[in-house]
Amino acid sequence: MQEFLQNWIYLIASVSLIGVGLYIVLTKENIFKIIVGLNIIESGTNLFMVAIGWHPNAVMPIYTATDHLVANGKVIAADPLPQSLVLTAIVIGLGTTALALTIGIKIFEKYGTLDVRKIKEAEE
Repeated sequence: MQEFLQNWIYLIASVSLIGVGLYIVLTKENIFKIIVGLNIIESGTNLFMVAIGWHPNAVMPIYTATDHLVANGKVIAADPLPQSLVLTAIVIGLGTTALALTIGIKIFEKYGTLDVRKIKEAEE
């Protein structure tokens, strides 16, 4: 538990990023600002996953002939799963951001505005 609390600054930063992104998504009416808010939420989520997988004094989980990964019966290697999930999430986030921006451009071409309220009024 003490190891978990040592990286509290990263956890606070990730929750703050998620909160700021959520505030932007809920309060802004411009589609591109909403997309930026979603990207901030994604960055906060990625930081949270990396912070959870981080351990102080951990070594890289690379197999070698020595037993430096085990000390007093405990494995002191960093968990590579959150890091690989974050890399995958970054690639997926890039693709979804590109798609969202493309859809935003098409909406602007059709309605001449990026304001969600004006688009909803134009639909009615």
